[in-house]
Amino acid sequence: MIKSKLKQIILLLGDIAIFYLALYLALYLRYWDKPHSELWEQNSAAFTWVFLVWLLVFYIGNLYDLKNFVHKGRLVEKYLQSLAIALVLSIIFFYLFPYNNISPKTNLVIFAGVFSGLFLAWRFFFSYLLKNRLPKNNLGVIGYHPHLAELIKEFKSNPHLGYDIKFVILNEGETIDPSIRELVDIFDENDGLEELSSKYKITNIILAKDVNSSPELKRRLFNCLPLGISYTTLSNFYEKITDRVPLEIIGQSWFLENLDLADKKIFEFIKRSFDLILAIIFLLVTLPFWPFILLAIKLSSAGPVFFSQYRMGQNNIPFKMYKFRTMRTANNNYALTVQNDKRITGVGKIMRQTRLDEIPQLINIIKGQMSFIGPRPERPEFIAELKENVPFFDIRTLVKPGISGWDQISGEYHSASVADTMKKLQYDLFYIKNRSLYLDITIILKTIKTIIAHQGR
Repeated sequence: MIKSKLKQIILLLGDIAIFYLALYLALYLRYWDKPHSELWEQNSAAFTWVFLVWLLVFYIGNLYDLKNFVHKGRLVEKYLQSLAIALVLSIIFFYLFPYNNISPKTNLVIFAGVFSGLFLAWRFFFSYLLKNRLPKNNLGVIGYHPHLAELIKEFKSNPHLGYDIKFVILNEGETIDPSIRELVDIFDENDGLEELSSKYKITNIILAKDVNSSPELKRRLFNCLPLGISYTTLSNFYEKITDRVPLEIIGQSWFLENLDLADKKIFEFIKRSFDLILAIIFLLVTLPFWPFILLAIKLSSAGPVFFSQYRMGQNNIPFKMYKFRTMRTANNNYALTVQNDKRITGVGKIMRQTRLDEIPQLINIIKGQMSFIGPRPERPEFIAELKENVPFFDIRTLVKPGISGWDQISGEYHSASVADTMKKLQYDLFYIKNRSLYLDITIILKTIKTIIAHQGR
């Protein structure tokens, strides 16, 4: 079966081919003649750097996310947004690094038009292949959990993801949502697993039941080994598909198996070094703009220009976090921020959208209280309350809180409700488990995209 990563690599290789094909056609249209070798070498050398920028912009814009292939309109919208950013960056590049022997700006305009047609045609063709031609991973499930219903519906509405749950084997006493019965075949634990796996050509079996609790289940799974079937737990599969850790499925043993803090010591040292160096640089670069920001805050409403509040840091150690004030102080009970909060000033709204209000937190980073990337810090009084309703909530304080995090780039708005807090914790646990330089860089790039798109809080 073609894995998601391989599909994304195929997309990337197709984009690279289209880049150079579009450049060749753009030069042909510009001069109405086949580009000679010298002209091609000069332009391809200059545009290769531009191509790298475009690929980065496309990655940040989620144009390699297979979920975006479901709706063509959304795909076109995301492409046009990314194209606008890529063109601006390309113009800046050619301004900073002029190429006198070619006409890059004119060629860029022609190239953008040609490339857009080829790019969208390639994406629509690949979307057709994903939906109708490429083989899917046929899945069988043993046991049931409400999270499974979420995955079944996700795969039925997003065939581009390449998964199809064929059957669910219910254990004794388990029930299933009637609506799910219409989407998959249901069997009981007495039905033959080997026969069902062969009949449905199963490639993967998802275990929603603890294998160690049933010797008979172990035996049946062992007998399926000759069929070349892969096995995974529901929690691991759910994490792979959603980029979240399913709180309702895992227990204390999951944390013992997945959160080895000693294994991350080298990463934490490198991360702290980058945090300190970059925080000092950004603080020095932004300091000249502070007077203008402070003046804008003062003119927007009465009150102090800075806002400080105690938040819970790593290992449950409280610290005072700093921000530029974005809310009115009059009649403000300092309750949790809600979507479209009327306490936010006009200037404050702009600062929140562009994350300018977070600049003073560079001081927290220099002091070692925060990092650029990590779970957002919560107020101590709210943590005490949330720990009563959200399991394992205090685990998120095992790492330093950050200015931005995996939850912040998810594209979802999470309120202070228990349900939203649990979902936010699912993202935080995913980050804590998988944190790495690669993941941190990904979050930074996605945060930049959020800022550019004005999707701040």
